[in-house]
Amino acid sequence: MSGTEFEEFIYDLFKKMGYSVNLTPSSGDQGIDIVAVKNGLRIGIQTKCYSNSVSNKAIQEVVAGVKHYQLSKAIVITNNFFTKSAIALAQSNDVVLWDRSMLEVKINDFYK
Repeated sequence: MSGTEFEEFIYDLFKKMGYSVNLTPSSGDQGIDIVAVKNGLRIGIQTKCYSNSVSNKAIQEVVAGVKHYQLSKAIVITNNFFTKSAIALAQSNDVVLWDRSMLEVKINDFYK
């Protein structure tokens, strides 16, 4: 699955979860790939389809996008896992992380 296909899959998943979703521009997205809105909550989502663990660079990018898009919350979603550094940075910046285990749970919840 390509990065674009993964982004589109996550877009569809959040639609199934009842969110109104919009893709951001493919270039210059300020670290946010998808904006999902539900019950007044604006969530910025960055997707990472990687063969290795996601580093703290992804967290830095999504943190920058929170103010730009006036978001309530940020989530980084990957098909893999996160480095210890990424987890620590996410915790100190209130960024939610979905690794492949959490993603599998959500897929099972909404695609059955």
